[in-house]
Amino acid sequence: MAHRDPPGIIAPHIPADVYRRAEATGQPVVIVVHTTDHDGHPLRQYLFPIVIAGAGVVGVFGLVAAFVALLDFAVHTAVAIGSVAGPVSVGGITLKLARPKD
Repeated sequence: MAHRDPPGIIAPHIPADVYRRAEATGQPVVIVVHTTDHDGHPLRQYLFPIVIAGAGVVGVFGLVAAFVALLDFAVHTAVAIGSVAGPVSVGGITLKLARPKD
């Protein structure tokens, strides 16, 4: 029951005959309110870190995917250049990047 009345409004919660008898005799009315204390934490406190971690995982996954795509592009570019250029020499070391088709 989530309905809460503002403080000071207690008449709807007391039977009319009890209220009138207490008013006539001056006897105090004792109101017992039963509350249920929730042990543990609400779901929000667990959900927020999980959402943040999930966003981080998705971001890292996207970064890795972009890096792999960049490497794929670099390899294809190197193969295309190697097939056109023939042997490449750097500092006296000659590399043959592609085999001739026989």
